[in-house]
Amino acid sequence: MAYSEDIATHIRQALAHLPDVEEKKMFGGLAFMVNNKMCMTANANRMMCRIDPALHEEALQREGCTTVVMKGREYRGYVYIHADSLKTPADFDYWVSLAVDFNEKIKDA
Repeated sequence: MAYSEDIATHIRQALAHLPDVEEKKMFGGLAFMVNNKMCMTANANRMMCRIDPALHEEALQREGCTTVVMKGREYRGYVYIHADSLKTPADFDYWVSLAVDFNEKIKDA
């Protein structure tokens, strides 16, 4: 499975303070499970984040962000962020924050 080691390393570092993080190879990349729920993935040239579906449309306004589509179905609350849009720590931290915040919201669901 091909994924960006750079993106994976950044995600790993960003999630290091959390107690329940597991890495699994899936979806053609490396998934980061937090509280036993998929939170983020590192792929070849993009990162996927699971965010609050209520923030989906707002997130799409940011550069490099697109909706995850699998088998022709759009997945609200799942977004890809192209690697070119993750150049600054602030850009990266924005997406990590959205994903971790939503994960915390659903951890007991």
